[in-house]
Amino acid sequence: MSPPRPATRRRIPIAIGAVAAAGVVGLGAFYGLGGFKRGAGGDPICSGAVELARKIAPLAHGEVAALTMATTPLRLPDLAFEDAEGKPRKLSDWRGKTVLVNLWATWCVPCRKEMPALDSLQAKLGGKDFEVVAVNIDTRDPEKPKNFLKEANLTRLGYFADSKAKVFQDLKSIGKALGMPTSVLVDGQGCEIANLAGPAEWASDDAIKLIKAAMQPMKAGS
Repeated sequence: MSPPRPATRRRIPIAIGAVAAAGVVGLGAFYGLGGFKRGAGGDPICSGAVELARKIAPLAHGEVAALTMATTPLRLPDLAFEDAEGKPRKLSDWRGKTVLVNLWATWCVPCRKEMPALDSLQAKLGGKDFEVVAVNIDTRDPEKPKNFLKEANLTRLGYFADSKAKVFQDLKSIGKALGMPTSVLVDGQGCEIANLAGPAEWASDDAIKLIKAAMQPMKAGS
């Protein structure tokens, strides 16, 4: 196994032992160990996302220094999950927007600590050009994650869930999820711009600047 990647400056503590993947059937890895393997990819429609990743790479520092920028054109699977009313949703529902896909669970301590920053990011940038799509993958009591968000007063994020955790397995199958939390920045065509293993201060100035830069193609086309 490759050695752990060097620690980067964050306000959110990364406690590797706290994210044991026992909460999801079949997981045996932790975030931050060996990084993400690169997906085979090669979808030509995603070449623009790779070029965008190259352009904004200098902004991946400070609180978002751990971001891995896309180097291979890769369209994500059309991830399927449900909204707060139990209605089916898919990643393609957000075509035309830059999206930060985040997978979280209440059993994941770093996930819970990261949620306020994601909620704040949605409040600051959420709209016609950008959305945080945070998908809960608790496989038991469906009310637990809802209660967590309510008690923490995290009201800006939309609630999405996959009680079978298939979204995790779908991302894992292309090398974009090895532990929790996991995030993928996606362009308006469903193509990977960057991914991150572990938590980040998503509401920080560093994150805001990078995501705004990633949104520029969307604004130019609107």
